[in-house]
Amino acid sequence: QVQLVESGGGSVQPGGSLRLSCTPSRNILSISPMAWYRQAPGKQRELVATITSSGNTNYADSAKGRFTISRDNDKNKMYLQMNSLKPEDTAVYYCKTPLANWGQGTQVTVSS
Repeated sequence: QVQLVESGGGSVQPGGSLRLSCTPSRNILSISPMAWYRQAPGKQRELVATITSSGNTNYADSAKGRFTISRDNDKNKMYLQMNSLKPEDTAVYYCKTPLANWGQGTQVTVSS
């Protein structure tokens, strides 16, 4: 079973930026679609962005124009660059692949 480890979260002020990383325990990025999800307190987990094995990307309306999903197959890492962060982006962020269960996630807090 593939394990996923998310990192890069933290606390930032509104308008700030963060880059999240996802590292699978096996090199699957070139063969598996990947996604970022988030779950805010008291809310259901929601899809933020997806990237296919061929590199096609898609974003939730809330992420369009501010977030960028990417992957580096050589480094076996997937990223989520988040710019112009808003307080409503505060959540635990998770990466996901059909080949793995949910990881622990990484906390993102946007507050002044």
